[in-house]
Amino acid sequence: MSDRPTLLFVSPQFLFPMDAGGKIRTANILKRLKGGAFKIRLLMPATHAARDRWSDEIATLADDVRNFTPPSDNLVLRARRAAALLGAMPVSVASDASKAARLALLGELEEPADLVVFDYAHSLAFAPRALNARSCLFAHNVETEILERHAKASAGAMRIVWRREAGKMRRFEMRACERVEAVIAVSDRDAQTFRTKFGAMRAFAVPTGVDPDFYRYSPPSADDPPRLIFTGTLDWRANIDGLSWFMDCVWPQIIRERNDVSFTIIGKNPPPLLVARARSRRLNWRFTGYVEDIRDHANGSVFVIPLKVGGGTRIKAFEAMAMGLPVVSTPLGVEGLPLRPGEHFLQAHEARPFADAVLRLLDAHSLRLEIAAKARSLVEKNFSHENAARAFEKYCLEIIGAAR
Repeated sequence: MSDRPTLLFVSPQFLFPMDAGGKIRTANILKRLKGGAFKIRLLMPATHAARDRWSDEIATLADDVRNFTPPSDNLVLRARRAAALLGAMPVSVASDASKAARLALLGELEEPADLVVFDYAHSLAFAPRALNARSCLFAHNVETEILERHAKASAGAMRIVWRREAGKMRRFEMRACERVEAVIAVSDRDAQTFRTKFGAMRAFAVPTGVDPDFYRYSPPSADDPPRLIFTGTLDWRANIDGLSWFMDCVWPQIIRERNDVSFTIIGKNPPPLLVARARSRRLNWRFTGYVEDIRDHANGSVFVIPLKVGGGTRIKAFEAMAMGLPVVSTPLGVEGLPLRPGEHFLQAHEARPFADAVLRLLDAHSLRLEIAAKARSLVEKNFSHENAARAFEKYCLEIIGAAR
C-alpha cells in the first residue's frame, strides 16, 4: 500500500479526551480513514503528559502522528488574546497561532503530502503564506455566523466587541477560502454559505456521525422520575448563554406546573457563576462536570437543546436520539441536521412554547416513545461515523483529482 497518497491532517487542538463536538467528529473520522485510501500523517499539539496518558488512543488516529508543544503559560496566552482584541486577527484564532505551531507545520510541509487538511479555519493561522501544497479546510462551523449571532444577542459594549470580532472573522474566513482548493463542511447549509458568502470555489458536506452501537437505544420508561438532560462543553459561550436563557425564562414555567422535575447538566468546566446562580435559587439542577462516559449520567425523560447562538451541527442531538432520549430544541439547536419537527423532535424558539414542549413530553409517555423510536431509526440508518468518514475520504480524493 506504499502507493497510497499521503494526507497531512493539521489539528489546532489535542483530540483527547473526546469531550467536545469538534474533537468527536475529527477523531472518529480519522480513525475510520486510517487504513483506507490515504496514508494519514497527523499534526496536533500535545504535552508530554497527554502523549503518555493517551498513547493507545493516539495510535488509532493516523499512520504517523507528529506533535508540537502547546503554550503552557496562561499569562502568555491571555496576553496574546488581549493583544488580538486590538489587532486584525480574531481573538479565537490568535489563541492557536503559536510559534511552536508555525515551526512544526513548516517542518511538516517540507515532507511530501498529496493533500493538507486544515481542521478548523484556526489552523490556517499558523500556516505559511505560501502553502505550496494542495489543501482543503475542514470547517466544523461557519465561525463568522457564531460571532454575528453573539453580537445580535448582546447589548452595550459587548455588542461592539462581538461585531468587531465578527468582521475580523469574516475577513479571515474569506481569506481562508481563497487559500485552499476546497472546503469540507458539516452540513449542506454550511457548504452553501461558504460558496455564496465566502467565495469558496468548491464546498462539500459530510454527514454528522454518531456510533449507534456505543450509544445503545434505551428509551425512558413510564416509571422513570421526570429528569431533563443536557450535554455540552460548558466553557463554550453558546452553551452558557443557552443554559442561562433556560434558567431564567424556561425553567420557571416548567417547574410552575411540574415541581418534581430535575435537570442534569453533563459537561466539563461548568461556569462557577452559573452553578452559583442555580444553588442560590435552590434549583433542582445537578452539574456533573467532566465525565468519562456520558451514558452513565444521561438517564432521563427529555433531552433539551436550548441554544440561541452557535453554528455547525449538534452531535449532541444525534447522541441523544441514538440513546432514545426524546429531544426538545430551538431551531438553531438542530440547524443543519435533516430532522423533521414533530416527528424526530419537538421544536420551539421562544420560552413558553419550549416549556410547553417539555411538559408535553413529560406528561405523555407514548409520545416520548414514538419520537424516540423515529429519531433512533433515522440516526441508525443514515448517520454513522463510518458514513461520515467515507464521504470525507471521497471528497479528499476528488480534491486531489481536480487539482491534478
